[in-house]
Amino acid sequence: MKEKYSILLPTYNEKENLPIIVWMIIKYMTLGNYDCEIIIIDDGSPDGTLEAAKQLEKIYGSDKIVLRPREKKLGLGTAYIHGIKHATGNYVVIMDADLSHHPKYILDFIKKQKEGDYDLVSGTRYFGNGGVNGWDFKRKLISRGANYLTQVLLRPGASDLTGSFRLYKKDVLQKLVESCVSKGYVFQMEMIVRSRKLGYKIGEIPIVFVDRLYGESKLGGNEIFQFVKGLLYLFTYI
Repeated sequence: MKEKYSILLPTYNEKENLPIIVWMIIKYMTLGNYDCEIIIIDDGSPDGTLEAAKQLEKIYGSDKIVLRPREKKLGLGTAYIHGIKHATGNYVVIMDADLSHHPKYILDFIKKQKEGDYDLVSGTRYFGNGGVNGWDFKRKLISRGANYLTQVLLRPGASDLTGSFRLYKKDVLQKLVESCVSKGYVFQMEMIVRSRKLGYKIGEIPIVFVDRLYGESKLGGNEIFQFVKGLLYLFTYI
């Protein structure tokens, strides 16, 4: 069977970013000569994101742009479950739509996956030449500290648990999202921890994360509280 990649893009108020990220994804996947579809899961954005997505569907075609909107925000995990139902690829890429994840790395993910037949390949900010652009010192310090704590307590077999730029074998992603119970910020952490517990083979590619260019960050003031709460859950029950 010819390889096909389904790229899941959960969106909320990404009207400015969506046309750019879609163009970039198609550009790089075409350069790599990979077949792909982009599944846009908009959660009732009031800023016109869905209308922008409909225009993209007209430009690139419904075989390339697959619209699967929902009426309201229901959480990242459920967005992936919703997207997988409509994915026709045998590999699934998850990434943010706010331009913080550069689509050029998808080609690196694919190359890495093929080299080791990995069940999932995760982008990491904490290994090799990975890093972050656009964060102040305080946020970088909190992020580094949180990541160090997860390594000590969970020993996950991956250097970046909270990143949301990954490539999965479709059947692996299906099993993981169905078993995960966490929501929001902790969801990505649980995906990696469960992958290790289930014996899945994890590969990593260094990436540079760029803080969003347009719009406001969706991370609230309770980010640290949710992280600690989720970390304790993962340490205790998984």
